[in-house]
Amino acid sequence: MEMSRREEAPLNTLMMIKLIATPSNALVDEPVSIRATGLPPSQIVTIKATVKDENDNVFQSQAFYKTNEAGEVDLEKTPALGGDYVGVHPMGLFFSLKPKKAFHRLMKKDVMNSPFCICLDLYDSVNWLETVRIPSKASQRVQRWFVGPGVKREQIQEGRVRGALFLPPGKGPFPGIIDLFGVIGGLVEFRASLLASHGFAVLALAYFAYKDLPEKLQEVDLEYFEEAANFLLSHPKIQQPGIGVISTSKGAEIGLAMACYLKQVIATVCINGATTTTAVPLRYQDLVVTPIQQALERMEVHVSGAVCFRHTTQYLQNKNILPVEKAQGKILFIVGENDELLDSKLHAQRAMDRLRRHGRSSGRMLAYPGAGHLIEPPYSPLCFASWQPVLGRPMCFGGDLMAHAAAQEHSWREIQKFFRKHLLQSGSKL
Repeated sequence: MEMSRREEAPLNTLMMIKLIATPSNALVDEPVSIRATGLPPSQIVTIKATVKDENDNVFQSQAFYKTNEAGEVDLEKTPALGGDYVGVHPMGLFFSLKPKKAFHRLMKKDVMNSPFCICLDLYDSVNWLETVRIPSKASQRVQRWFVGPGVKREQIQEGRVRGALFLPPGKGPFPGIIDLFGVIGGLVEFRASLLASHGFAVLALAYFAYKDLPEKLQEVDLEYFEEAANFLLSHPKIQQPGIGVISTSKGAEIGLAMACYLKQVIATVCINGATTTTAVPLRYQDLVVTPIQQALERMEVHVSGAVCFRHTTQYLQNKNILPVEKAQGKILFIVGENDELLDSKLHAQRAMDRLRRHGRSSGRMLAYPGAGHLIEPPYSPLCFASWQPVLGRPMCFGGDLMAHAAAQEHSWREIQKFFRKHLLQSGSKL
């Protein structure tokens, strides 16, 4: 019997190795605590993260750690010694996820019915070589949701308006927000559903390449966006008297135009967008704004093969800027200083200067050194470049991994604070 117990000891020791992720089921903007226990002291281990998108594209990250005297690794305290990042970064395995096949972007499409399932694997060595199949010592699955309990989604097809409305649980009324993305087209819902999970009623609005909308963006018809604003304000669960807009890239250019011309818009977040009319005309009632043309000869090609448009609009003069002084509400410009698609800081600074010249203090700019173009909710992987079908080649968005991750975390808090301050009625709580 004694011999039997001694023989079983190594197996029991092996079974004590654990990889613990808490919470293992949560919203994507919630941090996760990751710990490994039951390992030998002072041992180098590898922790890998793997996730597949809805098209089965694989994204992975890894980091190397040294266990402490108790044979443990705690990502909130233990510095990574190498891999995809170094130093103490509790959520590093999440925001450093990168595609195995170049130029893919990790973006959730079906937000209601399934989360991203991230598999964490622990190896008791430095596991660099993909060709060597080493079994993991422990694994943990983490579910990352873009929608919280009780949030409802309504498919919207009212007049010309096409999109999806996300409503928080409860009677309301809730502060209303329109969510706009850029030249990706179609209907992008992940940010709207996440904001709804924090108490906002958000309309993810499509404006081309979706259902019966134009396949290509030939012009920006601001009356379409006004119709969407009026629809939102007419909804019984939307708080009066005005709405917010959160917008990225080309959508941010449209969002700024909405702030300038539509009285319904009282709080606007513009993330890395032009402050001029670019590429296609802007129309509103009798107004037609001719777009500036990019100096494509200034386009650069990154070593990866992705094209960088950052310097193609730097020649713009102040006369090209949208009339931000007409905005009746507040505007928050969020810019990444390493944006390779657009010199977004230059654009935002010109708009801020114009506001000051007109004696207006309604604008604020948050500039993030090292951040790229696609500033998304916290812990989203940096997308440095992705394939652009219209170009027929990849487009460069830029960004330094650590600086970009910090920008996403900070700006997400600031966005919610901004909307709560400027959309909530006095006495309301959210």
